[in-house]
Amino acid sequence: MTASLIWIASQQHERPTVSRQSKATQPTTPKPFAVVILDPGHGGQDSGAMVGGVMEKDLTLDLARRVDRLLDSQGVATLMTRLGDTYVSLADRAAIGNRVRDSIFVSIHFNEDNKPVATGVETYYAAHQITSGSVLASWLPFLSRPPSNSPKPESQSLAGFVQEALVARTRSIDRGTQAKQFFVIANVISPAVLVEGGFLTNKDEVSKLASEDYRDQLAAAVADGILRYRDAVGQRKSTLAATDQKSAE
Repeated sequence: MTASLIWIASQQHERPTVSRQSKATQPTTPKPFAVVILDPGHGGQDSGAMVGGVMEKDLTLDLARRVDRLLDSQGVATLMTRLGDTYVSLADRAAIGNRVRDSIFVSIHFNEDNKPVATGVETYYAAHQITSGSVLASWLPFLSRPPSNSPKPESQSLAGFVQEALVARTRSIDRGTQAKQFFVIANVISPAVLVEGGFLTNKDEVSKLASEDYRDQLAAAVADGILRYRDAVGQRKSTLAATDQKSAE
């Protein structure tokens, strides 16, 4: 575990750029989204869950970087809400999401529980998401229009794809997808989910997280879920476009 944490710390200044544009050739039909916003939870003075010297903020940044590299290799443009061990407020994280049009938002976290036997992975979507924003709302999300009365279907779909991939890749206990009003996913307009990649209060899961191979599998799962969501939305859009074209003929 110590070696793992040293590795994480040594990587914190590895990537100086925040965003990239896809190097892939532009397709003939619009993509379901243009940018994936990766939000490593906590940072700076906010360590998140901390058990035996293992800090959530280090693991979230490490995992986000791994997902970032995998998406980049697939030609997907990304943006991270933080690149190092810095504090970013919840409002600022949501504001980043609302300033980037045509995006999806994936916040990465790890769990803790009073019961050391608690285990598994889960993915959240907001029960009520803001429906639209303004220039002011991009800085102060809570001043935007009232939230929707029901969960955003796109966020539910994204959560389902990510959760399915997490369970398939890691073989962890499936805690499912759930609706909850986490600020960062409730106050962005785009499809948004929050991933809980395991319990730091569970000794077995902490032991797994010390392994780079296991963290690679977690990252691959998140990336897989995002890509499967992209493909599913793209297919639906293509089908609708074809239907509309036939109707117009």
